[in-house]
Amino acid sequence: MKIEQQYWTASEGWQNEQATPLGGNASLVLVFGATNILGDKSRMDEVRTRYSGAPVVGCSTSGEICGTRVRDDSLVVTAIRFEHSTIKLVQAAIGENDDSLSAGKRLAQALSHEQLVHVVVLSDGLKINGTELARGLRENLPTNVAVTGGMAGDGTNFKQTQVCADGELTEGLVAALGFYGDRLKVGYGSLGGWDPFGPERLITRSKGNILYELDGRSALELYKEYLGENNAGPADALLFPLALRTGDEGYGLVRAVMVIDEETQSMTFAGDMPEGGYARLMKANFDRLIDGAAGAAHASYETLGSVEPELALLISCVGRKLVLKQRIEEEVESVREVLGQNTVLTGFYSYGEICPHGTFTKCELHNQTMTITTFSEQ
Repeated sequence: MKIEQQYWTASEGWQNEQATPLGGNASLVLVFGATNILGDKSRMDEVRTRYSGAPVVGCSTSGEICGTRVRDDSLVVTAIRFEHSTIKLVQAAIGENDDSLSAGKRLAQALSHEQLVHVVVLSDGLKINGTELARGLRENLPTNVAVTGGMAGDGTNFKQTQVCADGELTEGLVAALGFYGDRLKVGYGSLGGWDPFGPERLITRSKGNILYELDGRSALELYKEYLGENNAGPADALLFPLALRTGDEGYGLVRAVMVIDEETQSMTFAGDMPEGGYARLMKANFDRLIDGAAGAAHASYETLGSVEPELALLISCVGRKLVLKQRIEEEVESVREVLGQNTVLTGFYSYGEICPHGTFTKCELHNQTMTITTFSEQ
């Protein structure tokens, strides 16, 4: 595997991060950028020209990861040439009636399952129910194939997210990359680091990923008690995600707010909020967030086979970025310390992360985590 990495900013222009010129021989080009820059036709034309013939895949972000730097208003381009592996790109659009489950199914069925090693999925961050998308994928893929990825971001604006599939930038789109080859090894890990507080609350009224009531009272009203009437927008609510418990499984998945609707007094989350489940508010712990990123790196290193990866795709939640602020690069640096100096790091801050949940399922939606996918050709 050979990798070339560059980034672009208005003040610096194009800069090399990983100088391994591939010319026109890239197998895949990953692009992560701010919404306005990713939508700049001249920038994307430069990328397509440099890597003519290679699929260009990526999404808008809430921050870009390039090496151990976390940037805003930049475009990060990571070109990869696989020596012994192949990829296949498929895509699915989400309709007006939210067919997220169907989209996941269509993507899984569009990928050849023979010699399929892993799937990376990038989706619109606002128009999609991540829980249903993950379910559609895992129910229609071989049991030994895991899925990782994330949902596009839009800074803290929560207005428009876009996915780039083969160079075309579109809203309401999901792109899936299938990785093939018996010499390709893929590892993954996902951890949070948030602390629960306050009482456990019963989800008494919800519909899919829309939450109306906790313990028989307005969930939005409850959030406003903690955040204050003037600070209950999605960006503020990200500071207080919900941990979910269903049945006797214990807390495992975390959900973050994407949309607040004052008219219906509802809160739309990135994934399902099942009635009859239990939720508990969570708050940030700086050191535990950074430890969570390191823990995700350890998990991805171990599932890879405890070898130094050549490439690591980091997808971290925008909520972590809002909390860590000036310390944000510490979580990326903690990943570097685990994976080694020779691993190329790329990725973005997202509106949701997709990764197996422990050993239970091969694909779940997460929020407020650092999710890491590592690659090595052996």
